[in-house]
Amino acid sequence: MNSDSERDGAIVIVTGAQLRAARGLLNMSVSDLSERTGLAVNTIRKAEKTNGPAEVTTASARLLVTTLQSAGVLFIAADHHGAGVRMASPDQE
Repeated sequence: MNSDSERDGAIVIVTGAQLRAARGLLNMSVSDLSERTGLAVNTIRKAEKTNGPAEVTTASARLLVTTLQSAGVLFIAADHHGAGVRMASPDQE
């Protein structure tokens, strides 16, 4: 199932690669993300296993995205350079 999240009324497809990268920017383990979201470790691994759209339910994808956003990551929609992530604030470590 393609996963999407809503931000400012726009629909953004979140990829497994974005989720992995976001977690990496935060130096957050799969276990840490599991604790923060209440999702099973296997669900997070399944979401992150592809470079394409995350292969989890839309609700799980939204929960992952909102949790990572609240921790300081900004998800960047795909354009001619592809999809990406970055820290929301340049002052964040």
